[in-house]
Amino acid sequence: MPTSIDLRSDTVTKPPQSMREAMLKAEVGDDVFGEDPTVNNLEELAAELTGKESSLFVSSGTMGNLVSLLSHCGRGDEAIIGNQSHIHIHEQGGVAALGSIHTRILQNANDGTLNLQEIEQAINEDDLHCARTRLIALENTWHGRTLPLSYISSVSALAARHGLALHMDGARIFNAAVTLALPVKAIAEHVDTLQFCLSKGLACPAGSIICGSKDFIAKARRYRKAVGGGMRQSGFLAACGIVALTTMVSRLNEDHTNAQRLATGLAAIDGIKVRYCETNMVFFSSALPQLSDRELVKLLAAEGLLCFDEPLGIRAVTHYGISEADIDLALDMVSKAISKHDPVRR
Repeated sequence: MPTSIDLRSDTVTKPPQSMREAMLKAEVGDDVFGEDPTVNNLEELAAELTGKESSLFVSSGTMGNLVSLLSHCGRGDEAIIGNQSHIHIHEQGGVAALGSIHTRILQNANDGTLNLQEIEQAINEDDLHCARTRLIALENTWHGRTLPLSYISSVSALAARHGLALHMDGARIFNAAVTLALPVKAIAEHVDTLQFCLSKGLACPAGSIICGSKDFIAKARRYRKAVGGGMRQSGFLAACGIVALTTMVSRLNEDHTNAQRLATGLAAIDGIKVRYCETNMVFFSSALPQLSDRELVKLLAAEGLLCFDEPLGIRAVTHYGISEADIDLALDMVSKAISKHDPVRR
């Protein structure tokens, strides 16, 4: 079979042998009854790493965000979120469909932030004509970009002034922590609740974690059951999460280094424009007027390189299982695709 390099997402990772062995040896019980010791150990570890009182193991990041917003907001309450956030774009409107939560949509800036003044103006005061604002939700990383700690602190202070909760969709929060050279708890301390994924750069086959206060997690646990998230002997999956948090976080910088290597190589290819690279995501575009990004993605796939075409450009994500040699081969594939489209550039 021809060589294929999959840079569509860090969700395509395969669990390392250490995770497979941990699954085999995992001690399990009924997690719905709180009797799975491996799940309990994972939740204690996640709470410790994020500096929160408690945490909850859920099946996915989408479930984590849904359960979090259901726990923060009642029917008809309002949450402020970004127009390019994962919650708004990629979670099927679940907070509205399943929670009857109204969302106030603000425009994300190019760095993923929401304008502080616009957030404040969007907050509804106690007016019976308006939905009650209960929550602000941020995303970090946002399309591969890390929110500045000073910005998160400012949003936290704004939320506190208005008596609102602050939730962070931190699907790739450990990538943000690597970029900021800070422990995750230094970011998490500024938010009330945090969701992060185990199944992306941390290479687990499934699973995410919600972190927050004991009272919040107790409420979230009920909502997790309501949306079908009681997974019974889920310690087999939680065992992978423990391996991830104890061994896979430390290697994320390798993904960032490979992303920078990819970005540097792409910038040197005539016909390619690199938009940005901050963590493990590279966004680039065709610089040829007759070649759209969508068409270029098809040409790359024909060469064996899988990427996504998104509004911000073509997305290539480095992850566990991608080596320096793979990056060099990917760059060669891009060069070949450009050359085949425009032979003059050979």
